[in-house]
Amino acid sequence: MGERKKSVAQEQVTSVLAHGEVPIYERQYTADEEVLAALGYKPEFKRDFSLWTSFCVSFAVTGLLPSFASTLYYGMGYAGTPGMTWGWLIAMIFIQCVAMSMAELCSAMPTSGGLYYAAAVLAPPGWGPLAAWITGWSNWLVQITGAPSVNYGMASMVLAAASITNPSFVPQNYQVFLLTTFIMIIQSFISSMPTKWIANFNSIGSTLNIIALFIVIITIPAATNRADQGMPKFKPATEVWGNFYDGTSFPNGIALLMSFVAVFWTMSGYDAPFHLSEECSNANIASPRAIVLTSGVGGLFGWFLQLVVAYTVVDIDAALGSELGQPFAAYLLQILPQKVTLAILALTIMCAFSMGQGCMVAASRVTFAYSRDDCFGPLSKVTKRVNRHTRTPVNAVWFNTIIGGAMTVLIFGGELAAGALFSIGAVAAFVAFTIPIFIRVFLVGDRFRPGPWNLGRASLPIGALACAFVLLMVPILMLPSVTGSDLDAAGMNWTCLVYGGPMTFVLIWWVVSARKWFKGPKVNIEHQMLGRLDAPIEGFPHDSEESSTGSTMRDDGGLEMDKAGEFA
Repeated sequence: MGERKKSVAQEQVTSVLAHGEVPIYERQYTADEEVLAALGYKPEFKRDFSLWTSFCVSFAVTGLLPSFASTLYYGMGYAGTPGMTWGWLIAMIFIQCVAMSMAELCSAMPTSGGLYYAAAVLAPPGWGPLAAWITGWSNWLVQITGAPSVNYGMASMVLAAASITNPSFVPQNYQVFLLTTFIMIIQSFISSMPTKWIANFNSIGSTLNIIALFIVIITIPAATNRADQGMPKFKPATEVWGNFYDGTSFPNGIALLMSFVAVFWTMSGYDAPFHLSEECSNANIASPRAIVLTSGVGGLFGWFLQLVVAYTVVDIDAALGSELGQPFAAYLLQILPQKVTLAILALTIMCAFSMGQGCMVAASRVTFAYSRDDCFGPLSKVTKRVNRHTRTPVNAVWFNTIIGGAMTVLIFGGELAAGALFSIGAVAAFVAFTIPIFIRVFLVGDRFRPGPWNLGRASLPIGALACAFVLLMVPILMLPSVTGSDLDAAGMNWTCLVYGGPMTFVLIWWVVSARKWFKGPKVNIEHQMLGRLDAPIEGFPHDSEESSTGSTMRDDGGLEMDKAGEFA
């Protein structure tokens, strides 16, 4: 029957299992594996990630330099330089609140299911499965749009560089699409490798991201040729911080909030350590620290980069409307010699590749975690399998690649349609981030058991600020840039459709079918109630086609038995 270990109550976790239940396993578990067992899961991955390598993946997913380059059209195009300076700063204060609240959840529930698991466990009686269903699908949408959106920006930069060297070449949509798809396929092969190889690759990529960011922040002000063009080396501070760009039909205050889409999308990757926690050693401390570190370091250095560009840009209209099809490349040509521009673009492209690959890794772990609980219906039998050679979820990697490739068809709709890839990432991410935080702050009471990393008395006010900010920003991020008779299909913000459409389908699926069979996180480890040594309860095996006896999450947030028997 296996060796009896600690009860759930003896671990610092908030679990789908009851406090009086005891996970059972055959071999001696490490401290990390005991925590995971208390959450209801068998250890299936090697724990080759550390605080540093988890931060590296997360920082690579954040990818400040390529993220900035890819979203400059929105960050600068809506409100101009004020949106890049104090706009970024305001947004980051509240985003750090979201990150800290998420880190606290991660410490109490360090599992690949992350936010989805947290929403299921913390929801009021009767609402756990629905909370998990909505959170999971919203988070999955941002995960599968991550790599396509990054690679779209990267492909645009590659073709812009080609256009700079050969001015007669004008990039076409089909070329962007094919190059984006090719990049995704290469990243999928890398993401299918063993965990240790992936960790080493992302460590190198993150180091490159940090070095490249410093190089760009130093090079732009040092090498700018604004003085040669008869302008001061830097724009006056009053102009940078106070002169709004007329990029929307809305008042300046709303335009400033709309520019936050760049901050939201750039900073939507700090949840990666949560999803990698089953592969991280000392996960209930290292993973939350990696979340907060990514958000804090990323926000600070992202702001430095914003300041450099805001103080040196020459012509916002020319940068946004350039035939290069890439505003960052057009901006660089305004203020730097061509060779320096190409060198910075090359660095940005290399960083973008690392970022896209990091997104692919994080997304595959999310798909695996949801498949483990059969969220994808019959397809889950395939996507929840762990490759026996690499010990990684290879099927989940390639499933995401297929879905992501299909989403890049938006490229043929033009820049605003493709921009929905960025907006959906921002909206879907923060909706998923905030649902379990909202439940934790307003609905849980004393049912939440903090992990070893927690916010103490500051937990509730910080969580409340995070929820209020996201509640304000979600509708703002869906606004079009123009209104009235000027609004047409080309100027529409398609986020409401690209995000709202799938989420509406998911809710209809829930009402029609999923509510009858989806009960939230499925326990896959054998366990028993204290005092019932003769009645072990088996968990669901992940790699079998049929679930045997086991336990699932009950509608009231507890466990129910299927064929194994009943609790004492």
